[in-house]
This record gives sequence, structure tokens and C-alpha cells, in this order.
Amino acid sequence: MQHGHLDDLVAFVAVGRERSFTKAAAQLGVSQSALSHTIRELEERLGVRLLTRTTRSVASTEAGERLLQTLGPRFDEIDAELAALSELREKPAGTIRITASEHAVNSLLWPKLAKFLRQYPDIKVEIINESGLTDIVAQRYDAGVRAGEQVAKDMIAVRIGPDMRMAVVGTPSYFRKRPEPKRPQELVDHNCINLRLPTLGGLYAWEFEKGARELKVRVEGQLVFNGTTQMLNAALAGFGLAYVPEELALPHLVKGRLKRVLEDWCPPYSGYHLYYPSRRQAAPAFALLVDALRYRR
Repeated sequence: MQHGHLDDLVAFVAVGRERSFTKAAAQLGVSQSALSHTIRELEERLGVRLLTRTTRSVASTEAGERLLQTLGPRFDEIDAELAALSELREKPAGTIRITASEHAVNSLLWPKLAKFLRQYPDIKVEIINESGLTDIVAQRYDAGVRAGEQVAKDMIAVRIGPDMRMAVVGTPSYFRKRPEPKRPQELVDHNCINLRLPTLGGLYAWEFEKGARELKVRVEGQLVFNGTTQMLNAALAGFGLAYVPEELALPHLVKGRLKRVLEDWCPPYSGYHLYYPSRRQAAPAFALLVDALRYRR
């Protein structure tokens, strides 16, 4: 059935129920003459009279009453389904997949998500811990979380955390056996705990900056992990130096369990950002999640 024919049937049901062209026209937002023309065309197309018109009233013929009883309940069902869809729109639901590093999950995502998910019980979130730079489009993620400098230019990036700093740390007992490095280049003489980034195909080179100077140092050591928490635990156990987010090491620095070196080579950098494709149409659930994670100073 053509779309216009369906509109004609909707018009007929309105007139048949209201028993008035005047009331039905007001309900449909059309003129009485246009509505009358629509009904006449419908009757001609069906080859049967549907309504009996007098100067004071409108009544359904036998055929008209039969059609009205058939169509009326079905149109009511359609209206009810559309209303239900509207409720779903007002009650956000769906699954959101996010890739993020272990540190980002523990320090930012989970504390905010715990509150968010209680507020929206119909929204589901799947988080995959990954240290590397994941192609979120190819891997079918809705979004990713990485430091601002790591986000591709064609992505929309929303800051979800403050600026960060890295810290080179080791135990006091470790430094009693080896001299503290004064320059990043001296790290090659130390037992360092490495981080493997799958997307880079190798070990992460520790990055340093001082003034206009930028250095990347490839360190050596007995241990390699793919998560910062394990690196920190190994450093606490005295297995060497770790290069971890300052916030992660701070409680242990305060209590004297760890000692920091090369602090002047570790300036602040842009903190974590949630990123997603610029062409992504934000569903209500995703838009709410972005707003909940957004960093507010």
C-alpha cells in the first residue's frame, strides 16, 4: 500500500470516530474541504460508500463501520508501539564498549562509572584493558581512553581527567646498591622494569623532557609487563626502577616505600581523554556517558 493511501485510512478513522468532519479536520490539522476530498477519493478507490453525510451529522455505512472496526484497533496498537519507542528514547539503554589502559580504568573510569551505572540500570558497559593504541573502528569499540597526545586527529576527544606526570621510582634498598641516575641516559646502567605495548610491536621507550630537550630511552631489565600496576608492584618488591603515573606511585612515595628520581625530566602532560569517531552518531546512552565522564575542574 502506498504511503498516501495509509494517510487516507487514518483520515477515515478520524472522521468515523468523531462523526464530524469539523472535529476530525481539527484533530488532523487539515481543512474540512481537504478532508472531505480525501474521503471521497478513498470511497472512489474502494468502490464503496463509507460515510453517510447529512447537514448535521456523519455516520458510517455498513461497509464503513466494518472498516472502522478493523482499522481502529490496529492504528491504536501502532500508536502504542510508537509511544513505547519514545519511552525507550527517554530511558537510555544499550551496550557501550570501551578500550582503556588498566590505570585509566582504575583511576578514572570505574569511580565515575560506578555512580553512572546505578543511575542508568538499562545501560551496559564493557571495558577491555589494553595498553596499546587500538583501532576502535576496526575493533568495533564505541570509544577509547588514552592520553590526549595519543588521540588521532580525526577523532573527537573529550578530556576526562586532569594533567598527569610520570615518575621513575625504586625502593630505598635498591638505591643503596646503585647510584641514583641524574640524567635519563644513565638508566641504561640500571635494572628497569619494562612495559610491552602490543600495537608498537615491542617495549615502550621511556619518554623524558626538559626545556626544549626531549629524550626516549630504551631500558633493560629482568621483567616485562603489559600493565602499570604489575610494574609498580615489582618496583616495590625491589626488582628495579619503574616508570609509572605519578598518581599511582604517590602513596608509596609519601610513606617512604619508594624513592623518586629524574623528577625534573618528567613535566606534566595532557591527561586522559575519551575519544570516538567524528562520524559517530551519539545515541542517548552514549551521550549521557560522555557527559558523566567529562572532566570538570
